[in-house]
Amino acid sequence: MIPNESKISENVAEYILLIYQLEDLVRAYDLDIEKLTEAYIAPQVQDEQQLKIVTDWYGELIAKMKRSGLRKSGHIPELNEIMVELSYLHNTMLNLTGDHSYKDIFTKASPFLEEFKEKSDLKNKNYIELAFHAMYMKLLLRMQKKDISTETEEAFEAMRLMLAHLSRAYQKMKSGDLNFLSN
Repeated sequence: MIPNESKISENVAEYILLIYQLEDLVRAYDLDIEKLTEAYIAPQVQDEQQLKIVTDWYGELIAKMKRSGLRKSGHIPELNEIMVELSYLHNTMLNLTGDHSYKDIFTKASPFLEEFKEKSDLKNKNYIELAFHAMYMKLLLRMQKKDISTETEEAFEAMRLMLAHLSRAYQKMKSGDLNFLSN
């Protein structure tokens, strides 16, 4: 129901997509903690102590979103910081480290990213942000039980592979196990 901090280092892509969902959930309840607690949190959490923990977490998320002017769209500052780190890592892996595996994966994903960029209103987003928005769109389509064409599924898979590779590299970078000089 709420992500723990270890989720960032375990799988940053899953963490980002989870926060996207939670931001939209909070927006669905008009950034109102009472509405959210009554309709969503309380029915799922029976233990009073756990209810307080979960409600406090959502309250903090709501406060961040309000402070950042995210009533309709956008993401909390922590996600934007992670996105910058991922973008730097992406560029480093493409241009400095000679990570041929990542270059191949990105080469396969980039036409799909370009097409997604052209068809969306995300023209000012970088490739990493585009890939996350595409993965979130896939999640929403699945939740709505909408059909996904074979061609679109192929595009999603290419982007998923790119983000999975990038997420593993991010985990290594954060743990100190990624040595850019030896790659």
